Amino acid sequence: MALQIGIVGLPNVGKSTLFKALTKNPVDINNYPFCTIEPNVGIVPVPDERLDKLSAFSSSKKVVPTAIEFVDIAGLVEGASNGEGLGNKFLANIREVDAIAQVVRVFANDKITHVHNKVEPVHDIEIIETELILADMVTVQKTLDRVTKLAKSNDKDAIAQISVITEIQKALEDGALASTVDLDMTHEPTRLIVRDMSLLTNKPMMYVYNVSDLEASLAASLEDRPHVKLDIKIEEELMDMSIAEAQELGMESHLGDLITEAYDLLGLQTFFTTGETESRAWTVKKDATAPEAGGAIHSDFQEKFIRADVIAWDTLLAAGSFSKARELGTLKTVGKEYVMIDGDVVEFKV
Repeated sequence: MALQIGIVGLPNVGKSTLFKALTKNPVDINNYPFCTIEPNVGIVPVPDERLDKLSAFSSSKKVVPTAIEFVDIAGLVEGASNGEGLGNKFLANIREVDAIAQVVRVFANDKITHVHNKVEPVHDIEIIETELILADMVTVQKTLDRVTKLAKSNDKDAIAQISVITEIQKALEDGALASTVDLDMTHEPTRLIVRDMSLLTNKPMMYVYNVSDLEASLAASLEDRPHVKLDIKIEEELMDMSIAEAQELGMESHLGDLITEAYDLLGLQTFFTTGETESRAWTVKKDATAPEAGGAIHSDFQEKFIRADVIAWDTLLAAGSFSKARELGTLKTVGKEYVMIDGDVVEFKV
């Protein structure tokens, strides 16, 4: 499941430096706007101590964590929705990702250029989100025009969709994100039109506050948003240090917090397979059924699903072996209706 988090923000807020620290990929991080033009893409493993413990339990020869793709998208500027900067190209890059991590500069440093020559985090967020809203308003109006024509020919789905589109349009006009609109996504016409519009402001969003002091308090308007705090410059420095050197200097990476938060933002959960050959973490959406989880491994496991043996990872460790867990009744056999729980260890039967 190759889901992507797009790293966005104004120029010179630390996006590419964060990407470099996350992916260990060398990218251009010079101190000038539009340093990044084509988006960089990197695959980042999701840290999970449960996988490490299962690997030790099974004496696995190979350990394979699950991963998230991060995309470093060039800096967005005021007027991007009208083509300023690299405008529409950047907006198209954002449209392709599954969720957004907005990097916000909170630190002051005269040596690092700010595109507006002053550090105002709330204002910076407003600029980014206003551009996304303006771009979405164009998409919504085009969709409304098209659906209105269909409604005139008594298309029942189109008639139902007009009210959905206008509700979203009203929210955008009021300066709100499309994701704040409470829609009935169990309603098929609603789900289809929302999917077709692929609105930028309907994507899950988190904030990465680039700070110089992790302990510093933030303004309430920043704290209230889903976020992590990172000293991105420190994260870059840690790349070139050994664990022993970092410990000696009292430096610690917090990138794991971001990766975990991003994983949760995408509405994902993990299940495991484990054995002597390999212990592996697999990604599925929350509320996925056992056959859907099987499909993450191989299409045959979903199409030919019969049953699966399932046990919570910590319950398995406590039992000491699969055979003992079965004897204790904690290893259970489930059918097609079983809904996966984060941390399940599974063996599929086909």
